[in-house]
Order: sequence, then C-alpha cells, then structure tokens
Amino acid sequence: MKKLLYISILCLLAASCNITDVEPQNSISATEAFKTKADIEKGILGAYASFQSLSYYGRTFPIFADLAADNLSHPVDATAVEYTEVDNNNILPENGSNSNMWSIMYDGINVANNVISKVPIIKDMTQEEKDVALAELYFIRALNHFNLTRYYGAIPLKLEPTVGVNNLDAPRVPVDEVYAQIITDLSFAVENLPSSASKIRASKFGAKALLAKVYLYEENYQQAATMASEVINSGGYSLLPNYADVFADEENAESIFEISFSEMERNRIAEYNFPKSLNGRREVKPSQGLLDTYEDDDERFTASVAFSDNLAYAIKYDDLNLGAGNFIVIRLADMYLIRAEALAKGPAPDANQIKADLNTIRTRAGLSNTTANGIGQLISAIEKERRVEFAFEGHRWFDLVRTGRAIDVLTNVNNVNQTLFPIPFDELQTNNDPSMVQNPGY
Repeated sequence: MKKLLYISILCLLAASCNITDVEPQNSISATEAFKTKADIEKGILGAYASFQSLSYYGRTFPIFADLAADNLSHPVDATAVEYTEVDNNNILPENGSNSNMWSIMYDGINVANNVISKVPIIKDMTQEEKDVALAELYFIRALNHFNLTRYYGAIPLKLEPTVGVNNLDAPRVPVDEVYAQIITDLSFAVENLPSSASKIRASKFGAKALLAKVYLYEENYQQAATMASEVINSGGYSLLPNYADVFADEENAESIFEISFSEMERNRIAEYNFPKSLNGRREVKPSQGLLDTYEDDDERFTASVAFSDNLAYAIKYDDLNLGAGNFIVIRLADMYLIRAEALAKGPAPDANQIKADLNTIRTRAGLSNTTANGIGQLISAIEKERRVEFAFEGHRWFDLVRTGRAIDVLTNVNNVNQTLFPIPFDELQTNNDPSMVQNPGY
C-alpha cells in the first residue's frame, strides 16, 4: 500500500503541493489511468500513501497536536523554528510545516476523489465490488476532511477531483457542513465495508470508530455513545493486558486503524523525540506538566517516557534506525473514553457506566478505581485519563479545543483565535475564492 503509482495526479510526495496543484507532466492522464479493477485497487493504495508523509502521520500531524497543547514542549537547544511557533501558539501563515500538513491532507483527498470518479465506469467490477471500493475511498476522504477541520475550522470541502486547471478555487465551508459530509461518507463506509481483520485498511468497525469520534466533536453524544458501544461490543477488539504491547506489536487486538510504515516508507517520530545522545534530534520533549500528571504506579509512564542523562523523551514510537513502526490512529481505549465522555455529557448521564469505562482503562494501567464522584468530577477525570492514555499520540490539542478548555488549561492560549491554526499563506495566494480568507488573529 506504500506505492504512489501512476495515479499520482497531485504529486503526492511534493511538500509544496496544495489543492490548486495541477497534473504533473510525467504522470499518466486520469482518463488513461483507470480501466480495470486492478487499476482501482492500485488507486486505493495510492490514496492511503498520503497518510505516510512526514508532514502527516509520519511526524508532523501527531507531534503538533501534543506540542500545541501541554504534553510536549520545544527544548531551548532545538533548531526547528517552525516548532517553536507551534509551542508558543504563535504560528505564522508562512510556517512551512503547517503548510505542508495542509497540502498533504488535500493531496490525499484529491487522489481519493480521482479514484472515486473512475469507479462507476470500470467494466470488470460488480456493483458490490464498486460499493466496497467507494466505501474505502470515502473513509480515506472523511479522515482527511476530519483532520483538516480539527486544525483549521472551516475548510474547502473537496468532493470532486482537481485535474488540470479545473476545480482550482474552492470556498471555505462551515464546520457543520464538513461534518455532515464526513458523516455521510462514513455512513456509506459502515454499510459497505467488510469487518476486515486488517488494521492498515479501512473496515466496517474502523468507520464506526471514526464516526464515534466525529459524533463526539459534533456534541451528538447519544450517537457517539452508540457507535462506541457497537465497536466495543461487536468489533472483535480487546484491550491488551500490557499497555506497552500496544506500541510493540503491529496490528494487535487493540488497534482499530493504523498507518503502515516500513524501511521504504519510514516515519521520523522517534528521530524528533529522541535525545541527541541517542542520535535523535530532540525537537520536542515531554512537558513537566505531563510528567507530573501520571499517578504513582501508572504503568503507562514507563511505556511512554524514558530518560537519558536525566532528559525525558517519548518512546511509544521508538524505531529510530528504520522508522518502520506503524502509527495507530484509532484504538479500542479511545472507544471506552469516548463512551464515558458521551454518557457524562449526554441527556441522561449514567454514572455507573461512566465509572466502569474509566476503570477499565485505569485497571489496565495498574491503577485503582477512580475516586471521582458526580458528573463534573467524572468529566474532569476523563480529561485527565485521556491526557495520559494518549500522550504522544496526537490527541491532546484536539481534546482541549473541542471541549473549550484550551484557554483555561494552556498558558500560551489567551483567546479563541489561537485555537485554530492559520490557513497557509500559499493557499491564500493560490485559491481565489472570495471566502478563502485567513482565520481571525493571523
């Protein structure tokens, strides 16, 4: 699934690409590229390839989501100025890492849209095969749109391919409309994807798990709890007894969807986390606040943090030499905590079930049951549990922003404008739609 193939209509690996890029001269035309079922399969694999970018799950996307929050900080002797801006929540529209992140997500959407447009005309596919292919592509498109919206708010909603000079300018669409399309895409995926054992491709329960997250962001708590429960009860997943094994074993029983990496398509997460004494770059380090948040005897601490010369560094993704470790996007623990939060914030809170879900996660971590009582305390306990359970997995910023807690919790976020990243300068220069204006405050 790592090949970029001849369907690379948008130069997937070029860091400078954005949604206005046109077809490269050395690619086969979109008309010629897709003629058979085998071509569609290759196109689907190509649509996954954007996730492997260093600007996406290969490094930037998850690191920024902890660095902009309070789980990671930028050491004073680090060299990446763009990371300093994110750590300070003072990001310039010209920030190259931010621009590359935006671009690669739209590259992934555009590759998916190009393949989607060709599926109906393929003659050697049955309707069922076409529906499965479309469902997988809709999942990919939905995840990209979801991630873009979480960082940037209102975004261009891209449902048609950009080929040549067509469909270049695109309006920013309100978040609710983007979420509505994401839910439509994922609902189709739920209905048509198989319950696959593979964790590196979309599946029925992978789509349900992502739907649970989307519904939580939409504050549709009843649907979030329902979807999370379906994944927990019927998905066939299970929490691993040993927390550290979650990150040691690829495609394990707890993983729902992950991004495949190898020696050829490597990630650089460990490189940016590990200290220089171990041949890393140490562009980020665990914050003291995070270290202090772990309770005594929490087994997640030693599975998440190590020390070299008294310097703490994140170790969940520790393949420094090859960068071949898969990155987990969704895992079962998230479903328990999504259900707990949805039940706590929904119309009829169920304290017993909320505590049961919290305690399921805490027991696996070697901790005693929660002492939280009352819905307010339970919501606070869920926030804390999410922080340590998903440390260095790229959840913390999004959790604080979606709950409206970023200004209260983060010392360097003083107003709501800082809870969205800036639209990249390149996009503002190339997208001429009147609605393509910068987020407030930048």
